[in-house]
Amino acid sequence: MGKYKFLGYRRPNGAVGSRNHVAIIPVDDLSNAAVEGVASLVNGTLPLPHPYGRLQFGADLDLFFQTMIGTGCNANIAAAVVIGIEPNWTKKIADGIAKTGKPVEAFSIERSGDFKTIEAASRAAKGLVQKASELKREEIDLSDAIVSTKCGESDTTSGLASNPTVGRVVERVVADGATFLFGETSEVTGGEQIIAERMKTPELKEKFMKVFNDYAEFINSQDADLLGSQPTQGNIAGGLTTIEEKAMGNIQKIGRANVDGVLNPAEAPKGKGLYFMDTSSAAAEAVTLFAAAGSVAHLFTTGQGNIVGNPVVPVIKLSANPRTVSTMSEHIDVPVDKILTLEQTLDQAADSAMDMLLKTLSGRLTSAEVLRHREFVLTKLYRSA
Repeated sequence: MGKYKFLGYRRPNGAVGSRNHVAIIPVDDLSNAAVEGVASLVNGTLPLPHPYGRLQFGADLDLFFQTMIGTGCNANIAAAVVIGIEPNWTKKIADGIAKTGKPVEAFSIERSGDFKTIEAASRAAKGLVQKASELKREEIDLSDAIVSTKCGESDTTSGLASNPTVGRVVERVVADGATFLFGETSEVTGGEQIIAERMKTPELKEKFMKVFNDYAEFINSQDADLLGSQPTQGNIAGGLTTIEEKAMGNIQKIGRANVDGVLNPAEAPKGKGLYFMDTSSAAAEAVTLFAAAGSVAHLFTTGQGNIVGNPVVPVIKLSANPRTVSTMSEHIDVPVDKILTLEQTLDQAADSAMDMLLKTLSGRLTSAEVLRHREFVLTKLYRSA
């Protein structure tokens, strides 16, 4: 039995969720209108429109399927309706989600049109929403949950206070037997050896370094100047002048914990512990990949004021920048700026973050959820055919 507990939903496959969504999932961009049509008719549904799913191939197509199926499998989703233009890919995604044991319905638009598809899908969604509304929260050990973290619009206060606060939370959560995901491959540049030394086995260290070097080589192959992107304009305004400075602050988010595994984008962890995932550093893309891997809550630190959310995973915002905490207060769930004035210790800040994490897992809405930030952004590897 773990130390920390929350009230969550236990799914048929044993996974636990903090939310109870009925997702309406488009297979492709052509199906967004039908998905939004169903969502407009059936209260309690969650549409997930996106711009991809046509003429992708190879690794890009594999990542697309893994992300869409993983999203549907996320324990925050109680049931799903999948809508696509063609039947084969629609069935592939629906079948992948159905392996969790949760209810899934699939509809293809070809030879039916939007009107008939929307009607049939809406009838199915109505029943799924009503069934989902009967499900009850139960007390669950935090050790059964998957949580993730990322930072955005970082500044000097991120490395000094908000990221170390999350680092303390990671230490506690992992020690309690839970699973924690982190990533942002390009943003550990200059600090990659620190993460490599945290890997629990030589094989993991080798795997991590290959992931990092492959990403770095890809960026270098584009003959691009990343200044302004890495660090971002917001990072520079906040006092971070190099990617190495950014990396040192970024790594604070895992505290002193060691790393149990290295994941491909959207790959679900196969055991408990701390996992590095190969992700973009773009906020919405990374959070979407973590959600596809099973994260049911996300701790997001910001200095200058990133406001990203996600439709599937509640995003908890922390900031130690006094100006951001004041001027963007509606976005900040856990202010930790008092660390900088020595009015709050790091452990006290971690206590506040842990309390908010457990409240959120138990159903408390985050600021991003209340403000309707539902940034569902897929990672695309290259051009379609």
